[in-house]
Amino acid sequence: MILIVDSGATKADWIALDENGNQLFFTQTLGLSPEVLPREIIDERLANNFELFKHRKEVTQLFFYGAGCGTLRMRNFLRDIFQAYFPNGKIIVKEDTYAAVYATVTIEEQAIVAILGTGSNCSYWDGHELFQKVDSLGYILMDDCSGNYFGRQLLRDYYYHKIPKHLASKFAQNYDMEADVIKNHLYRQPNPNTYLATFARFVIENKKEEYMLKLIRKGMQLFIDNSIRQFEQAERVPVHFIGSIAFYLKDELNAILEENNLKMGKVLRKPIDGLVEYHKNLMFE
Repeated sequence: MILIVDSGATKADWIALDENGNQLFFTQTLGLSPEVLPREIIDERLANNFELFKHRKEVTQLFFYGAGCGTLRMRNFLRDIFQAYFPNGKIIVKEDTYAAVYATVTIEEQAIVAILGTGSNCSYWDGHELFQKVDSLGYILMDDCSGNYFGRQLLRDYYYHKIPKHLASKFAQNYDMEADVIKNHLYRQPNPNTYLATFARFVIENKKEEYMLKLIRKGMQLFIDNSIRQFEQAERVPVHFIGSIAFYLKDELNAILEENNLKMGKVLRKPIDGLVEYHKNLMFE
């Protein structure tokens, strides 16, 4: 049994294939980012999934693509956990950017591949290899234009009284804005980045508001300036996007890309289907 996994910070999609490429089952767990989760929580999230527990000894290969797997230390950390849980499997752990690449690029295509979901990331694919010029320092210092970026900006503006009154009132009706509640999630609970990203839904639902449009454009321009334009090929190749922020704000993203002389490529909410097709093709080469 082969397991193929795409894990963001919020949730992970798992698809099992047999040796002929037929799908055996699909399941989900909460996200398994090693940057923000200790081993005991990752172990718990695996053990709480019935399908994974039931078939854990049948797994011969695990291909895991995950947020927070950009460094060798984090990849080795996860690999050790998976090896203990799937004792008969060969474990391969890569960062989620590879999933985005495999799901969007065509054979030997050159492209910039970006992730705009709970977090954000950007790489250049030259048709054969993946290149990153900047190591991400995570949601506190980076992650421009991500779900947690927009959540962070909304919370700041709400408490600094910079959100228009009608939107602030609507915001408070949809979320618990008590300071103690917010600080508990940010400083005492696991996955503070995922918590921040829950507020991005409010941005998307109210994206036609002038305040929201300015917020969206600011985040997108930061991502273009800091992430996309780090590559000299930016204006010569398409920019593919993966993630819910890119998917639900596609029109706004396309508009600002055009203003920056950049070409939008594919925009997918999740890479899992393309990722499975990539591995099926590898099986029968």
